Formats: sequence, structure tokens, C-alpha cells
Amino acid sequence: MDENQRAILDGLAALYPDASPELHFTNPYETLVATILAAQCTDARVNQVTPAVFRDFPDAKAMAQTTPEVLYPYVKSCGFRSKAVNIVNACKMIVERFGGEVPSTLEELTQLPGVGRKTANVVLAFSFGIPAIPVDTHVFRVSNRLGLADADTVEETERQLMEAIPRDKWNPSHHWMIYHGRRVCHSQKPDCDHCPLRPYCKAVHLDHMINPKQDVKARAQARKARQAEGETSNA
Repeated sequence: MDENQRAILDGLAALYPDASPELHFTNPYETLVATILAAQCTDARVNQVTPAVFRDFPDAKAMAQTTPEVLYPYVKSCGFRSKAVNIVNACKMIVERFGGEVPSTLEELTQLPGVGRKTANVVLAFSFGIPAIPVDTHVFRVSNRLGLADADTVEETERQLMEAIPRDKWNPSHHWMIYHGRRVCHSQKPDCDHCPLRPYCKAVHLDHMINPKQDVKARAQARKARQAEGETSNA
């Protein structure tokens, strides 16, 4: 981690000392279900839905005994029907392969239907206390804008953040970046004028505001152009 990155991380820690999960959950099963529901949905909406879900399906065994058709009306307001399908099928796998207990390794978690690295890392970090950096849309955007990462993909962003950030800061730094993305570094109209991290921010010194999801193609083309230019100059 260079001095600028250290200043950014220290600044985030100072801005959001009480940052914590905004999803409501009390155990690994609830964490898994809530995080699946939160994809492309607000935490506030998920928190409105999950009390009834957890009341009627209190654990993986109970969820495994229902069907997507029964579950979907509970979670319809969180989006796609596939979420209900994935939750039920994931719980069936948990019962069949893991004795009804949510597994505690990345490899096992990502075997579950609907569970990618981000969801798995949330479960690991906030239900099992295992250091991880879940990269959601806010972490992806904020880390690349500030200069904690310089990556075109979620996977590469996660790898770079794990290299740049001390392991004991992985879990809290995830929340610091989410809070900053929701409160200041918005996707379309970031509030750069009032951002305390402006002096250290990489994006504010560029001719456009980095938005990784939208910029992947343009950044890839620019990288290829630089590589081609280098090959030409070395010829």
C-alpha cells in the first residue's frame, strides 16, 4: 500500500467508524438468504421482506422443504423469481451435502445455486468472522475511483484490494466503501466538491469520472492502444 492509498483508507475509517452491515441477519442461514435477495435490490427493501421469510422458514431445513412457488410471493418485491429458485435449491444442497448447516469455506459456498464470490464473501466475513472483501457495485466503483484498485472486473478488483489493504482491515473496509458509495461517491453524480477524500482521489484528476461497469470497454480499448503504441516504439 502506497502513501496515497494509506491516506484514503485512513480517511474512510475516520469518516465511517461505525460502519456495519445494513442488512438484518443473525446467523449464516439468514445472512445467505438476505444477501441473495439483496442483489440488484436495496437493503431497506430486503429488510422489509426477511422477517416474514425467517418467521415461516427459520432455517435451511425448513426452506429446503418448500418450493420456489411458495417462497416467491414472500420475496417478489426484491426482484427476480430466480432468487426464490436459488434460495430453495441452495438450502436443499445445504441439507443434502452439509448436514443442514451453511458451509464456511469459499469453495463450498460458491457451489450453492445463486452464490457467487461476493455473496460467499459476505457470509464468510459477517457470519463466520473470516477476513474477506466482498466486492459489490459500490466497492467496485469506489475502490477504482479512489485508486485503491485499478481493475476492469470484480474479480481483479478483489485481488488488488486484498493485496493493498491489510488483512485485519478487509472486513471493515468493505463497509467503509459501501457507505462512501451510498453517501458521497454516487454512481452518476458523485459529490466530489464535498468529499474529504478529494485530495487523494485518482478519478477527480481525470477528464471523466470512473464508473467501472460503464467504462470496461473503453478502458480495455485504451489499454490495447497503449500496448500497441509500446510495441510500435519497441519495433
